[in-house]
Amino acid sequence: MRIALAHGDGIGPEIMDATIELLRAAGCAQAIEFVPVEMGKSVFEKGDSRGMTDAAMATVESCGLLLKGPMETPKGGGGKSINVTARKVWNAFANLRHFRTLPGVATPYSAAGISLDFVIVRENIEDTYGGIEHRLSSDVMQCKRLISAPGSDCVHRFAFETARRLGITKVHCGHKANIMKMTDGLFLERFRTVAAEYPEIETADVIVDALCMNLVMKPQQYRMIVLPNLQGDIVSDLAAGLVGGLGFAPSANIGSQISIFEAVHGTAPDIAGKGIANPCSLILSTLMLLRHVGLVGRAARLENALLASLEQGVRTGDFGDRSKPALGTMDFARAVAQRLGQRPSAIEPVREGEDRLVAKPPVRPSKPIVLRTMKVAQSAIVGADLYLDSDQPSEALAPALESLAAGTPFRLTLISNRGTQVWPTGSVYTECVDYWRARFELRPGSGPADQGHVVALLSAVAKRYTVCSHELLRTFDGKPGYSLAQGQ
Repeated sequence: MRIALAHGDGIGPEIMDATIELLRAAGCAQAIEFVPVEMGKSVFEKGDSRGMTDAAMATVESCGLLLKGPMETPKGGGGKSINVTARKVWNAFANLRHFRTLPGVATPYSAAGISLDFVIVRENIEDTYGGIEHRLSSDVMQCKRLISAPGSDCVHRFAFETARRLGITKVHCGHKANIMKMTDGLFLERFRTVAAEYPEIETADVIVDALCMNLVMKPQQYRMIVLPNLQGDIVSDLAAGLVGGLGFAPSANIGSQISIFEAVHGTAPDIAGKGIANPCSLILSTLMLLRHVGLVGRAARLENALLASLEQGVRTGDFGDRSKPALGTMDFARAVAQRLGQRPSAIEPVREGEDRLVAKPPVRPSKPIVLRTMKVAQSAIVGADLYLDSDQPSEALAPALESLAAGTPFRLTLISNRGTQVWPTGSVYTECVDYWRARFELRPGSGPADQGHVVALLSAVAKRYTVCSHELLRTFDGKPGYSLAQGQ
């Protein structure tokens, strides 16, 4: 089996070399061929804003699997996160992280005798991580948030299938649907719809801010949580802190054709080249890779050796019993390799199964796939929101906009600023910036509108104001496909 291999930046090559040596010791070289690819800082420095070469992309797409170390993304500028780019380009729609108490890794919970074992599944390619951003005025920037029914269905179905495979009997959906009623509302609605296909699994939902509090106060109440992308990113790192940090947090990014396994911590340039980095996160992520391809026996043998090592005080300098010597990166891996065949005694060992390769190279689609979930709804245009760059106050904007719309089927019904209504009613205490939403809706008695009418409205308003963008107001099967302003 061919697996693309990207060593990463900073400490990446050190922890990757240690992990590969451990895999060789476990006999994995008999089943796996690693194919090096060029990704990360070196590619960015050559001026490629993707952070990966054409050859790297071709190799990953032919293998269908990528094992990668931590990678550096330029801060600022135009270069996108290589980690996010890889997940999105290859449609690795579900991020899977398993958080549990590990022997020899002290946390406030282990000190209290509380053992943690839960999974977070994070939607991986939508939400604000689309990175669709614009400068709208002198003072205002925008990031567009996209949540789709097919994207939500994919991650929810993966979560329930994983719960079924792992014997997890309860899945929570984390969300902010109390505020983002349409985007998070759709994510929650699709969770409930997909859940109906898994009647043996209990479900619940929790608002994400309450979830964060609950995870700190009583994390043992959760077994699996599925979340949208940005919220899932934040909650995943919070969860890592509960079990000792990102150095003990494995990560898999699963797609229908291509999957990525990686260490999610940083590149730690301050210790790069010193040979002291902790390789546990990458080792644990590689165990997920082995299980994904069917090498469950080797994965269990390696995991038991790692658990036995941690239990016996094997450590790098960033954790563990300070009375025991700290090992370097490679020596840590070799210490684990020496314990192959051993099992932990204080905790239950991992049950060993039989290796059976199941992963296959991806089948290249003949053309891009367009996903659909909902039935095609009957839609109608009932207005438009026009977004304006102006330093005029709302009391000056309103009569001017009403006059400009006079020759169209639309009338001005709302002006809002940063989502809060300021006209026709509002509060003098609402402080505003130079970016306004002007909502125009069909006049009473007007016939159906089309996009031509909206373009005419846009053209009329644009004669006087800078229109940064616009959104159609549409109904779908008679229901509004747009939200109210706060205070409306």
